[in-house]
Amino acid sequence: MSGFKKFIMQGNLLNLAVAVVIGTAFAALVKALVVDLFTPIIGILGNHANFGSLYFSVARSRFLYGNFVNSAITFLTTAAAIYFIVVSPVLRIQARKAARNPIAATTKLCPECLSEIPLGARRCSFCTSILTDSEGDT
Repeated sequence: MSGFKKFIMQGNLLNLAVAVVIGTAFAALVKALVVDLFTPIIGILGNHANFGSLYFSVARSRFLYGNFVNSAITFLTTAAAIYFIVVSPVLRIQARKAARNPIAATTKLCPECLSEIPLGARRCSFCTSILTDSEGDT
């Protein structure tokens, strides 16, 4: 039983559980935003306040494409929100961090074949040209 308790209390599992709960709440929030705000605004242009009721018929079969339109708008809005609220700021933070802590170069380019080779190499492993001390520095 202690092994199960240890498994349940692992950090990764707890982080995943929190992410699922927050993701579910975020999805409900975005869906409400789309259905209650965006759909009526877009509906003004097409004279439909709710896309969910849109359909077309073929041989007595009804194809309800309105719900698909609502779902597509929800998906695009969710993707945009995730990108602009999560991904974009994280990328900016990583870029700033990388600019403050430049990684020392561990490779150089061979002047003959332009392949990446280790800094201390005296001969290119790709084209076998002999390198002098000043060649291949980047």
